Amino acid sequence: MNDLLEHAKLAEDASVAPDATPATPATATSVKQAEKIAYENNKLHKRLCRLTGQAIGDYNMIEDGDKIMVCLSGGKDSYALLDILLTLRERAPIHFDIIAVNLDQKQPNFPADVLPAYLEKLGVAYHIENQDTYSIVKRVVPEGKTTCALCSRLRRGILYRVATELGATKIALGHHRDDILETFFLNMFFGGKLKGMPPKLQSDDGKQIVIRPLAYVKEADLTRYAEVKEFPIIPCDLCGSQENLQRKQIKGLMREWEKKFPGRVDNIFASLSTVAPSHLMDRNLFDFANLKATGIADADGDIAFDEDPCATSNPTAQNVISLHPAD
Repeated sequence: MNDLLEHAKLAEDASVAPDATPATPATATSVKQAEKIAYENNKLHKRLCRLTGQAIGDYNMIEDGDKIMVCLSGGKDSYALLDILLTLRERAPIHFDIIAVNLDQKQPNFPADVLPAYLEKLGVAYHIENQDTYSIVKRVVPEGKTTCALCSRLRRGILYRVATELGATKIALGHHRDDILETFFLNMFFGGKLKGMPPKLQSDDGKQIVIRPLAYVKEADLTRYAEVKEFPIIPCDLCGSQENLQRKQIKGLMREWEKKFPGRVDNIFASLSTVAPSHLMDRNLFDFANLKATGIADADGDIAFDEDPCATSNPTAQNVISLHPAD
């Protein structure tokens, strides 16, 4: 369904001009700087709306009559998700409801008043679920071990139950493009699986549809957007305080790639939606055992070694081997 994508494009075209400010020679420079900042901030907002709308349309995440439960943790990503969905809903040609849900896990020093105050100011319907999962995690997980797996399982089960109780048809999570790539590499490097974090999936219990509308959005844009919007960020005292996480190692690796090889991370992300099962090794995805020569040319046949991505960047290099004698 592309209605949300079309809406995002409309929102992108509706630029917000900065306030007119009388300029004098003494203030001309500061006025220009303010106008430039306002322009860049507006462009960022439009880009986030466009990419979110595109992801929603590509994967048919939101349909007419949906009740979207936006999981709000207090981090930059979930704040941005709620903010952008509220923007898209204003001009959407379909009707859908939004309810923000926070799971108060009873972490020490958690400012319980911050989210309710923020949501009431926005006029957004919300629900705060109080469950002391913090004590469970600290009791079960040995000191020094990562808490993410158990914390995630407990949180997921509670949120599924709450979604059912609230009558939500979709559960929206704030995972972005970098989260998806990091999960892909974590599964590959440490789990031996080609498995990522899909933009849309069925919940573990089969009763809910989970969506990730920020799937196309870069974390750097969300970081900057959070600064622009001045979201009241609440740090996590569990996973956020652990320095030895494998995810942080992967994040550092991706950051290094992006610095040394611009575009590499974009290409890897694009590859997640351009999969050739016949050129991998999963016998459940492709019937290798019964593969026979048909005598008919196949565009998806064995061309793995002479496609452009496999060529060296230097065509005159000594190690280039042509597989075409006529070349």
